[in-house]
Amino acid sequence: MYQDKTLICKDCGAEFIFTAGEQEFYAEKGFQNEPMRCKACRQTRKASRPATGEAREMYETTCAACGAPTRVPFIPKNDRPIYCSECFAARR
Repeated sequence: MYQDKTLICKDCGAEFIFTAGEQEFYAEKGFQNEPMRCKACRQTRKASRPATGEAREMYETTCAACGAPTRVPFIPKNDRPIYCSECFAARR
C-alpha cells in the first residue's frame, strides 16, 4: 500500500526517504502532513527547543474578548485577536 518517497528537507535542502513504514506510522497516528525535515534537521531542531519543564518565554498582551491582561508563548501581532485561557476555551 505504501511506497518509499523521496522528499526535500525544508531546512538544509537535502533529499531524504520517507519510508513506507514511516508512512504507515504517520497514518496510524492520524498525522495529516508528511515530514518537512530530514532526520538530522529534526534532531537539531528538537535539541534547540527548551526541555519539558523549562520555562518558555512569555509575552504580555490583552485579551480581545474580555480585556483582561494575559500571557502568551508567542510574540503577539495585531493582525489576529488573542484571547486569555478562559475566553479561548469558551470559543472552542
